[in-house]
Amino acid sequence: MKASLVIVGAGPRGTGVLERLAANLPALYGDRPLDIHLVDPHPPGGGRIWRHDQSPLLWMNSMAEDVTMFTDETVEQAGPVRPGPTLAEWTGADGQAFLSRRQQGAYLRWVYERSVAALPPAVTVHEHRGTAVRVSGSRDGRQQVWLAGRPAPLLADLVVLTLGHLDAEPPPEQAKLAKFAVRHGLTYLPPAFTADSDLGALRPGEPVLVRGFGLAFIDLMVLLTEGRGGTYTTGPDGRLTYRPSGREPVLHVGSRRGVPYHSKIGYPPSGERPPLPRFFGPAQVDELLARPGGISFRRDVWPLIDKELGFAHYHRLFTAHADRTRMAWPDFEEKYAAADPGSAALQALVGAAVPAPADRLDLAALDRPLAGLRHPDAEALQEGLRGYIEADLARRHDPAHSPDLAVFLALLSVYGQLVRLGDRGPWWHGFFSYLASGPPGPRLRQLLALSRAGVVRFLGADTTVTADPRRGLFRAESPSVPGESVTARTLVEARLPEPTVAHTRDALLRSLYAEGAAATPAGLLAVDPADGRILDRAGLPHPRRFALGPHTDARAGGAFSRPGTNAPAFRQNDATARVLLTFLRDRAARPAHASVPASGTAPTPASGTPTPEDIHAADH
Repeated sequence: MKASLVIVGAGPRGTGVLERLAANLPALYGDRPLDIHLVDPHPPGGGRIWRHDQSPLLWMNSMAEDVTMFTDETVEQAGPVRPGPTLAEWTGADGQAFLSRRQQGAYLRWVYERSVAALPPAVTVHEHRGTAVRVSGSRDGRQQVWLAGRPAPLLADLVVLTLGHLDAEPPPEQAKLAKFAVRHGLTYLPPAFTADSDLGALRPGEPVLVRGFGLAFIDLMVLLTEGRGGTYTTGPDGRLTYRPSGREPVLHVGSRRGVPYHSKIGYPPSGERPPLPRFFGPAQVDELLARPGGISFRRDVWPLIDKELGFAHYHRLFTAHADRTRMAWPDFEEKYAAADPGSAALQALVGAAVPAPADRLDLAALDRPLAGLRHPDAEALQEGLRGYIEADLARRHDPAHSPDLAVFLALLSVYGQLVRLGDRGPWWHGFFSYLASGPPGPRLRQLLALSRAGVVRFLGADTTVTADPRRGLFRAESPSVPGESVTARTLVEARLPEPTVAHTRDALLRSLYAEGAAATPAGLLAVDPADGRILDRAGLPHPRRFALGPHTDARAGGAFSRPGTNAPAFRQNDATARVLLTFLRDRAARPAHASVPASGTAPTPASGTPTPEDIHAADH
């Protein structure tokens, strides 16, 4: 039978793998026949998250010049570089603009079509607008990929899962709140991709409790304000004023930190970049991987990250803003290298060399800016939070604070190294997103305007939400304002579901886990970081099943790759594509009897033996 590859998930990651297949195929596979099946209920390219069918008000969270689907000379890969335009170059937009998700979806569709067009004539791509629910087959035989509602499977020599963000079953605390809402006729919206949430039940003027202050909240904020007819005007001083439509609810938002993610940095890089990696690079990762008995992120990895981020910060401060330091950089660097992270010696060094506290890097204070702060009442908290956001906007748009940009670059470098270590746990990903993947500055200016208009109210840090059975309402409290609480009939969990294989609603991942695929302590699908092969619970890689993306422990730090950064996703895609093609080439060279299709059991009733038409016909 003709060689066959099934890619489940045709969004950005699946499109990226397809681009690398097209780039590597001539050298590794030649002109042999090959069927590539793409399985996704949404159109290829944009997939679910970047589909056209969503509000044009929703933006990307990256500047147009920072988004590319194409490799460049910085990418450490064995395959060829196939250059292509960034999102900014493709659209002709200002490189520092934040374009809509619809525009990004159009770019992704173009990349997909270009990648398909680059494949040799002997390669056929079949699109299946459906959902894969199970993979069966022996380790040494062909795999069967079963699609919902289809009696015959797709037969595959290899299967690659590039599933993106998935829905999940609620954890116990959320399940209790959902049941409480049903009993009392309340509204509870669980974690979800905000564009898919049913916001119609959020009524004008009513208080709505919101847990989560990241990007899902920003989407919620936009859809419930501008999305309901509200408008902004700009005063002579540049300050925004929100003019309500009268259809908005009142959003009471809180989270663990109690503040929004840090604004995107609003100035371009300039001058000397920090020489990264310095304290957390391949050699350090090799040493960590070689340690017997495993490693602890907090004990073994975090100190190296702390030192790496600090090095980037102070390198930029000393080389670009030397007037704010009291020591020559070579002297500081030597002493910094010798000091342990968080040690008294390091604190003394920084105190002596960097006189202004605002120029010192304090990661603990950055992570928990409201820790220990108490306000006499809710209005004082609103004023305090508006001042915090205004200060963050000013700093993140002022090149005088360019060490912040250096730390951002170091965070990208760190994530590139962490891919080899596997699961880092949820804290690191949250910390990275909070510092490096916050909203565009204009969104925070809108948040300030909404706060001044009373449409958004801040709850504070360490927000807790409980069920109040006596009143039949949800209740939110925060130690930021002792003794005060807010009650409401509606609670929105403004965040994406946790990508755990044990609790995902994706039937395919659930079945893989039930049948022996390994999960990390945080619940991510365990894969070989070298090529994405799915690992079993004995640590053995499956020879025919691969996975890449946010549901795996080799996930990258962001949705898209920045040009010129040796992005981990590009390296992973290229390595996996080359393994796939090498396997298929070697299979083609074996005698036909060497690979016998394995038997499988359909999750839905089968109707006879699959024919070639059943297996290879495009379903869209």
